[in-house]
Amino acid sequence: MNKKKIINDPVYGFVSIPSDLIFDLIQHPYFQRLRYIKQVSLTHLVYPGALHTRFQHALGAMHLMGLALETLKGKDIDITAEEEEAAVIAILLHDIGHGPFSHSLEHTLVQGVSHEHISSLIMNEMNRKFNGSLSMAIDIFKGNYPKRFLHQLVSSQLDTDRMDYLNRDSFFTGVSEGVISFDRIIKMLNVAENGLVIEQKGIYSVEKFLIARRLMYWQVYLHKTVLSAEQMLIKILQRAKELTDKGDMVFATEALKHFINNNVTKEDFLQDKTHLDFFTMLDDTDVLATVKMGVKHADTVLSKLCEQFMTRRLYHVELSNYMPTKERIEALRYAAMNLFNVREDEVHYFVFTQSVENSAYDPEEGTINILMKDGTIQDITTASDLSNLEVLAKKVKKFMIAYPKELR
Repeated sequence: MNKKKIINDPVYGFVSIPSDLIFDLIQHPYFQRLRYIKQVSLTHLVYPGALHTRFQHALGAMHLMGLALETLKGKDIDITAEEEEAAVIAILLHDIGHGPFSHSLEHTLVQGVSHEHISSLIMNEMNRKFNGSLSMAIDIFKGNYPKRFLHQLVSSQLDTDRMDYLNRDSFFTGVSEGVISFDRIIKMLNVAENGLVIEQKGIYSVEKFLIARRLMYWQVYLHKTVLSAEQMLIKILQRAKELTDKGDMVFATEALKHFINNNVTKEDFLQDKTHLDFFTMLDDTDVLATVKMGVKHADTVLSKLCEQFMTRRLYHVELSNYMPTKERIEALRYAAMNLFNVREDEVHYFVFTQSVENSAYDPEEGTINILMKDGTIQDITTASDLSNLEVLAKKVKKFMIAYPKELR
């Protein structure tokens, strides 16, 4: 069978699958599941074109990894053919642990288990099926491989993951502020002291990357309508679970029912492989089926939530630098109880608060190092002459209150 396939990607053009092993990994059911998980969750409710998937993103990140490794090898960085394939596999599978609707439901179905952790578990499972051929890729993914710069290409402040999702999400949302000079950044990559660096000539492209990331977060990922939809979806699953715990029937697929019917903790998930088996059967369609069927459920709270979600009558959201007052929250809760005829212990499904925070550059997660012309290495905030770059490193925290638009 010919496994030297070429994929036509709308962002980069023709993308090649570099090896037979990588082709087989892409064909695996665990990876094919990513076709049915949206990359940016519910963002299409604001930007209708944002229907791209984790599958597309993984292939795009794989392509950028290949370009980055070629650049480094061209600068006489020692990377063996085995290491090159392992690094490509590591980025290809970096998001394989995402559940339905990506980040939106990350801690709803299984408490306390990140998608990175689940990715690691799935990679270990695939490694057994592929007779240990993913061992080096797993070490790179986890940051255990001696050549630290390979892990940084997978996960760091300036990795191929972020480069692809900013470029791709900008393309499909139509938000041009997210466009970055990924090709210029990749050409400026180098290695110094076993770490990934950017040559000084590329500093302005990195500055644009950080500014683009900040704009995309507040304009796309943390858009208040997106936040509203995400929180309503979480509330739907919470209500479905609450009803199930009381003995009421709620429609769900076999895979989703497993997590609605059981309180799966982090310890459970890590100790019993059954939970991972059910998790790898889940995608967006499982959740959407429950929401669609929930519209006609006898429970007023569930049916109201599902009906409003499906018809895009989303909650009104206010974002502020200050927490809403207790008096305002209580007034909205009282109004919701009267309008929707719900009890006090149910009103939290209709009026709720949350905090969101973001920083474009978080030095605690690692730094972006610039290789200066004199051979010294400086952090981007020191090397840059952009006066507000240090401000981008500060976490911005905002407070949200959400409630039905009928209460406005």
